[in-house]
Amino acid sequence: MTRQHPETSFRPLRRHTARPLLLGASLALLAGCSAAASSARPSDTPPAPQPTAAPAPVSFASTYQPRPAADTAIVGASILTGTGTRIDNGTVLMAAGKIVAVGPDIAAPDGARIIDGRGKWVTPGIIDAHSHLGVFAAPGVQGHADGNENIDPYTAHVWAEHSVWPQDPVFTKARAGGVTSLLILPGSANLFGGRGVSVKNVPAVTVQQMKFPGAPYTLKMACGENPKGRYGSRGRAPATRMGEVAGFRRAWIDAAEYGRKIDAYEKKRARGEAAEAPKRDLGLETLAGVLKGDILVQNHCYRADEMAVMLDVGHEFGYKTRAFHHAVEAYKIADLLVADDVCVATWATRWGFKMEAYDAIEENAAILSKAGVCVAIHSDEQRLIQRLNVESAVAIAAGRRAGIDIPQEEAIKWITINPAKIMGIADRTGSLEPGKMADVVLWSKNPFSVYAIAEKVFIDGALVLDTSDPATRYRSDFEIGQPVGEE
Repeated sequence: MTRQHPETSFRPLRRHTARPLLLGASLALLAGCSAAASSARPSDTPPAPQPTAAPAPVSFASTYQPRPAADTAIVGASILTGTGTRIDNGTVLMAAGKIVAVGPDIAAPDGARIIDGRGKWVTPGIIDAHSHLGVFAAPGVQGHADGNENIDPYTAHVWAEHSVWPQDPVFTKARAGGVTSLLILPGSANLFGGRGVSVKNVPAVTVQQMKFPGAPYTLKMACGENPKGRYGSRGRAPATRMGEVAGFRRAWIDAAEYGRKIDAYEKKRARGEAAEAPKRDLGLETLAGVLKGDILVQNHCYRADEMAVMLDVGHEFGYKTRAFHHAVEAYKIADLLVADDVCVATWATRWGFKMEAYDAIEENAAILSKAGVCVAIHSDEQRLIQRLNVESAVAIAAGRRAGIDIPQEEAIKWITINPAKIMGIADRTGSLEPGKMADVVLWSKNPFSVYAIAEKVFIDGALVLDTSDPATRYRSDFEIGQPVGEE
């Protein structure tokens, strides 16, 4: 199948919150009047209770529920833990959807399901920090092109999750490649593309059933050829890279002012004073969330000079970029990325497909890793997400040819814990450590072999794919009844 390319603690400011506020303010005034008359009351009269505002409801909340999971021990396998460690002839023990123990001498409890891992490999579930599944769903027809609101360069108000089609057949194919979690982003046509959403790769009817519980929102930004090409060709800004930077700066000025209005309102509200909530602006709400540190910036950027400029834009307005995406020239500014603790999500093989990709090199990931940069190998499209392990192997081999030997114990981080860090979920998944979600893959061979197959995939300890059990081969509603192998 082919197709086109493509909660933050910041409290949503709902208009109806003004009502309890005004009621609260009225109660506060009444309490104040009572206080004025209280001198006639006995001194031990308890103070009147202070009104408290009801918490704002969470919009589009996750309804994800882990599936039933049997206690399971995979024994005798080679294990890449995602923490920089390899354990041979080891055991991974899962119970109640969590990793319980990992090591060479782990005893499985009575009643646990035992899986023979001898000759096989175990890794954390694969994580893709840059995907467009569901928003550019397969098949790639115009009716499925929901990833770019490309009518305006400033679309921070849109949310990718409102476009995600859970019946996209590629979710299943990605699961067959070991992918257990992914970040679905809007496209890169606009300076501000909108919010991205982190999901768990489980069959579902609604996107809320897939949303990674507690994952922070992210903001997709894009610089370079895509935005200036899209809008310059229409005779409007941005038509140049300097126009793009001016657009970013102007928007952050507006967001800072919006944030100050919200803060002033919240302070009055906390003091029990009457205040009218500013009118909500969905775009500025997202940008203000970035400035408060609640929403993570994911910046599409190819050239080293542009990434350096975008770092300075962040310094000017006080926000932090979580990761540069694609970033094929990141190897030129490794020192800047280390200093700002910025991750890079990239490919191994995308040289020269447009001007800003002309200095792409396969050694990018290895050079960055050696320099201490948090690196992730991402997909950006529906085919590569099915073999992120092989794309990582290409990057390892390129590094070795250049004299940079990144051990497999470290390279596995490119598709596990590092993308989890980019998505703000590394405290819950991405490595095989006790207490974390039991997102686990059992591979037929070394996962960096082109012949490796993800034989069993566990999400929160539940076996969601087993190549030996056809019953686990999920087909989306869209696929059921579709002809296979016919023209």
